[in-house]
Amino acid sequence: MTSGSPARAALIALDWGTSSLRAYRLDGAGRTLDTRHLPWGIMRLPQPLQDGAATASTQSGFELAFEQACGDWLRAEPALPVIACGMVGSAQGWQEAAYLDVPVDLPRIGTLLTRIDRADATPVHIVPGLIQRHGLPNVMRGEETQVFGVLFDQAGSGADDVLIGLPGTHSKWVTARRGRATHFDTFMTGEVYAALRGHTILGRTMTEAPAPDMAAFERGVKVAGAPAGRAGVLSTIFSTRALGLTGELAGASQADYLSGLLIGHEVAALAEMLRQQGDLPRIVLCGDDALCQRYILALRHYGLGTPEQARNATERGLWHLAVCAGLVPAAQAAPPTSPASNKETP
Repeated sequence: MTSGSPARAALIALDWGTSSLRAYRLDGAGRTLDTRHLPWGIMRLPQPLQDGAATASTQSGFELAFEQACGDWLRAEPALPVIACGMVGSAQGWQEAAYLDVPVDLPRIGTLLTRIDRADATPVHIVPGLIQRHGLPNVMRGEETQVFGVLFDQAGSGADDVLIGLPGTHSKWVTARRGRATHFDTFMTGEVYAALRGHTILGRTMTEAPAPDMAAFERGVKVAGAPAGRAGVLSTIFSTRALGLTGELAGASQADYLSGLLIGHEVAALAEMLRQQGDLPRIVLCGDDALCQRYILALRHYGLGTPEQARNATERGLWHLAVCAGLVPAAQAAPPTSPASNKETP
């Protein structure tokens, strides 16, 4: 490549969830050249245009969203392979990609992609989700790619056991050992926060705040682990309203207090589970930075130390899975980069 010429792409990677679609154009070392963020999650896709006399377009909403995300990239470089993770592979997605059972060696995921053939167009390779059948069943789609991105780029860290926290709408805590996902837990913290704030009486006394009230957040975190918190989250959440009615908590502080309560209960439960298991593992967080900072405060409060933060885990994971699948050759040096992403902020 001559000096000053644009870098050539090697892969198009899609993070396609319920509410949004992120597209990445990656070079031969797995570095991000371009990023696009569209509102076309699998539950809200663009609709084909119709004009009365004309017949409806034969393109599906998935095809239309795909065209908006990366159609011009593929026209410029038609041979680029495409890999996608997330809810696009669910039963409600473009094509279902079967779950793989945990425990699983993470590189194996890349060898079991589901291929969507698109007539004469570029095929799309879908990453499977993971399912945990022992005890209460549990599933994930998309987070397995983030976990692989974290572990692959930190392979030389020296720790056998890693607990990877993925805070968001459905927070995941994934236990991994030597590149193998062995167990995971799900906390619906972000979705419960959004539901309580938007659809219960707790939201009636909340007002918009000009800035986060982290003192109110920390107060909620502490209540979750105090004697009053032992009755559980269903007992403590009403204090969001009661503290407001008694004049102890301003309306602009109540959302952050509720956030602290819910995250506090999540982390307190996590800390108890980890202590029952014995030695505490190394903890790595991956997600929106502001949300991760909230979890860091809670983790410190409950004696779990200060976790590391991983960056760009989704695109890094998609790159490494594409290498495992043989879609792209392994780069000689693919340096880890920053930053990360996730979902609803509780």
